Amino acid sequence: MDLVLEVSDSDALIGAALAHIKADEFMPDEERGHAESAVREDESEALAYLVDPTDLVAELAGVELAQASWSSEPVEYDPESLEWDLDEEDGVFEEEADNA
Repeated sequence: MDLVLEVSDSDALIGAALAHIKADEFMPDEERGHAESAVREDESEALAYLVDPTDLVAELAGVELAQASWSSEPVEYDPESLEWDLDEEDGVFEEEADNA
């Protein structure tokens, strides 16, 4: 399963993650410094401090989280492009899947 997220304001994302790290009273100071540095350098790190992958699937019957990872890359979103067709999965269009 993939989750695609558009971040329209990376400064706000980073700011929210930094505020979350600052508010974590149980995080050791050494780890806090590393976390703040990582968040400033990589938006996927910022997202990782704000979203718990377990919470995303906790209420789904029959689903158990085996592994989660984050990555990010800047892309230009073009809603008219076939590359962004949300009905397409792994190269198979929904119509083709229904006819199979």
